Amino acid sequence: MAIRIKRVILSPYTLFILIVLVLPPLLVADPFWLNRLSLYLVFGILALSMCLCWGYCGILSLGHGAFFGIGAYCMAMSLKLLSPDSLAQGTPFPLPDFMVWNTPPGQALKLPLLWVPFQNQWFGLFAALLVPTLFAAIVGWFVFNGGVSGVFISIITLSIVVILNLLLIDQQPLTNGFNGLTNLAVFQIGDWAFDPYSLSTYFLIAGSLVAVLLGLKWLTSTKTGLLLKAIRADEQRVRYFGYDIASYKIFILSISAMVAGFAGALFVVNSQYASPTIMDVGISIAVVVWTAVGGRESLIGAAIGAILINLVQSLLSENENLIQVWQLIVGILFVLVVMFLPEGLAGLVPRVLTVWRKTRNQSISVSSSDGISLPVATGAIKDE
Repeated sequence: MAIRIKRVILSPYTLFILIVLVLPPLLVADPFWLNRLSLYLVFGILALSMCLCWGYCGILSLGHGAFFGIGAYCMAMSLKLLSPDSLAQGTPFPLPDFMVWNTPPGQALKLPLLWVPFQNQWFGLFAALLVPTLFAAIVGWFVFNGGVSGVFISIITLSIVVILNLLLIDQQPLTNGFNGLTNLAVFQIGDWAFDPYSLSTYFLIAGSLVAVLLGLKWLTSTKTGLLLKAIRADEQRVRYFGYDIASYKIFILSISAMVAGFAGALFVVNSQYASPTIMDVGISIAVVVWTAVGGRESLIGAAIGAILINLVQSLLSENENLIQVWQLIVGILFVLVVMFLPEGLAGLVPRVLTVWRKTRNQSISVSSSDGISLPVATGAIKDE
């Protein structure tokens, strides 16, 4: 029993959760950096969605920027309608300020039908989970039942991001175009308002990260999770056993999209805006990089990769001597990790532990040897 408790306490999940929930609030007093750390945790949730999709099922989706952006816009639409600017337009219903500006003179002001349900923030949060899930299920149904695989999945999902980004910019009357949705209301639960720079918002996002992490850990440890790993390793062999591969891929892509949409909603809660820049190729590629650096086959590794990379980027970009080269430095670090740590940072820990155990066993063997000289004992251990 004591050994089991010790394993739980020293498990990577327990240590990660304690660090996320305890250390930043104790060490970070600056509200700006607390807000930044909250943002990095949001990106950690986004990386978890990619880890589930790519690391556990072998689906390299470059469309997660779309799922992330959809979730962000759903949440932002609700908070926009609840903002003081929207409530002070003199109309019997809340109306975003940009819709007033874009309405031709003499034309009656009205809230578009698409926006009507978003007058409740809980509907916005629900839509941030549901819409990306349904969208991913539809895309997955056509892609996987159509026999599309490999790099073509990446191309198709990347094309979807580009199309949605252009639609957001083009639909100025509905989305405010390139300017996006700003001046949003603060997310509230009852009378508790979650100011983006407050400790309460940090704990909200940190708790969400922990919940998503534990939920995905449970999912990947079930029979379904084991089957996903088998599909990644040898899809044809799994198909020969009678499993419907397409259905499992659609399911996992949908769950992954739901997590990405949830991350998008939390992004809006923390950053107070949504624009086409968060639904573009850049964020879709970035999440792949975060996951690869952290370790695509490790949930904790993917989250840590996202948090560390964004933290390093912020620290380097704020250094006056590195303003011109910080992106190059980050790129070099990424190349080095991919070359020397193909399993990501998560693969570094087992390597270090292996070296430490060998060194420890070697020293124990040498110290316990009777009648054997040090060089001979050392050589015997190396031969083993």
